[in-house]
Amino acid sequence: MPAQLVAIAGPLKGSILALGDRAVSIGRDESNWICVDDPAASRRHCLLSPDPQGARIADLESRNGTFVNGVPVSERLLAHGDEIKAGDSVFLFLIPAGPAIESGSARLADRRMVTRSTIQLRKEEAVYLRPEELVRTEAATDRVARNLAALLRIGAEIQALREHAALGRRLLDLVFEVSPAQRAAIVLEELVYGRCRQAGGPVEVSRPLVERVRREGIGILSNDLPPDEPVRAVLAVPLPFFDRIVGVLYLDSSDPETRFEEELLQMMTAVGAIAALALENVRWVEGLESENRRLRSEIDIQHEMLGESPRMKEVYRLIEKAAPVDSTVLICGETGTGKELAARAIHRNSARAARPFVALNCAAMTESLLDSEWFGHEKGAFTDAVAQKQGVFERAHGGTLFLDEVGELSASSQAKLLRVIQERKVQRVGGSRVIEADFRLVAATNRDLEQAVKAGGFRQDLFFRLNVVRFVMPPLRERRADIPLLATYFAAQCAQKCKRRMTGVSARARACLMHYDWPGNVRELENAIERAVVMGSTDQILPEDLPESLLETVSEDDSPSSYAAQLKGARRQIVDRAIEAAGGNVSEAARRLEVHANWLHRLVKRG
Repeated sequence: MPAQLVAIAGPLKGSILALGDRAVSIGRDESNWICVDDPAASRRHCLLSPDPQGARIADLESRNGTFVNGVPVSERLLAHGDEIKAGDSVFLFLIPAGPAIESGSARLADRRMVTRSTIQLRKEEAVYLRPEELVRTEAATDRVARNLAALLRIGAEIQALREHAALGRRLLDLVFEVSPAQRAAIVLEELVYGRCRQAGGPVEVSRPLVERVRREGIGILSNDLPPDEPVRAVLAVPLPFFDRIVGVLYLDSSDPETRFEEELLQMMTAVGAIAALALENVRWVEGLESENRRLRSEIDIQHEMLGESPRMKEVYRLIEKAAPVDSTVLICGETGTGKELAARAIHRNSARAARPFVALNCAAMTESLLDSEWFGHEKGAFTDAVAQKQGVFERAHGGTLFLDEVGELSASSQAKLLRVIQERKVQRVGGSRVIEADFRLVAATNRDLEQAVKAGGFRQDLFFRLNVVRFVMPPLRERRADIPLLATYFAAQCAQKCKRRMTGVSARARACLMHYDWPGNVRELENAIERAVVMGSTDQILPEDLPESLLETVSEDDSPSSYAAQLKGARRQIVDRAIEAAGGNVSEAARRLEVHANWLHRLVKRG
């Protein structure tokens, strides 16, 4: 069955859109296959393309981004149940749990196969669906009883099945038991499954007949078809599920001696109602099982990091490999690259996920406080020890301990950490009891520990203990493709927090973000976007809303008259005059300008 988009918010709310096998664009322009009258959407916002596994979505450089499950994406394979947000429009992507019934043993044909002797049966005339009409006369009692018994048996057998193929086969077998039909078929959407009472070719089902049954919701029976027709008797009844028809049950026979009686039409109408309920139940069960499998597969690598660049995909791959084992992990990278998020992802995808994740920034602890934070203390162990306290090693028992900035530890603290890693036992300050500490250690640093070992600033034996599994979080300047996604996400988050309506980041502001080197990495980007949302006066982030440091670099697309270009030119003139007045001494010029010398050196080097 084709994938569907169900609009749950926005101008198209309530619409169900079948995607088919074509590429589908969403946007404000009328040329889009899905046109949304939504000011927050771009003219061409995003594109959904067919994929063997469902569909793939790609953002078309929209102003405010395309979100999948609350996360901005540039391109992504969609899974059943994903939520797509484009502007103020929200869609659910659904892959209907298509029946796994065999295909190819039946096909739709364009023959009408209906004569003037056609009998029609509407739902309100179906006696087996209206208990008060069941027994009209004494003569009918035995026949009604037999039919009811058959219906009860059919219902019991097919309701117990939980797989479409098995249900379809058993249903048609039961139809043969209670009818003289030579052939029978189930038509669901565009899928047709048929069976013959005896060996034979594929069952040909009349498309016009099926379409009429589905359209009008009636049962149809026709005998004495024209001699040029291979079929002499035909019967088709709807498969009703509440207020819609989910399919058609079809029977026919080529035997001139066989006639389908009106009683059979009544009987098959009841069978159709029972079968529809069973088929829909199985569809929902299979859908839930598919969703459960998808959710379980996502558990393989859960994280809160954003990024689709090759460098970030490599990080995800390493986390996926490292998480299931208990090995110590060393995460390296510059400040602000998301080392703690990576540590949390390792914990979340490990066997210890249900146990505590305890984080400690080693650089924020003084030597005197570190012992108490690490090992805890007993009440009265020192002046301020007014109560017993557990240390981080003890609190992380059974879970994961994350030590950030481990490269800042003093020599004595390194020795204490090494001992705990080796023995997995601790003793509280002021206590005598030895406490077991079963934890998985994840450490992070922005220093080059190998160089620190060579320089004598870090213990080699501790480095070997930490450096079991190591990976590097890439700086933002090395994954620039992720900047628009991150900026869009931070803008949406901050706008929601500030209760401001934002339609995204303007193209010129995005260019400024892309040309900046981001020495503070993702953390600096988040702060810059938050400032822009708070200080901006329009529903878009503009270049003038960004910190001035971002405007130092002007993209090739910026005209000489642009704000960013003029700002850079004025800054250049001020710096040149200061350096000239200082006799070419950059450090002296920085002192006169009251700026940091490193900043001025960087500006001069950049040119």
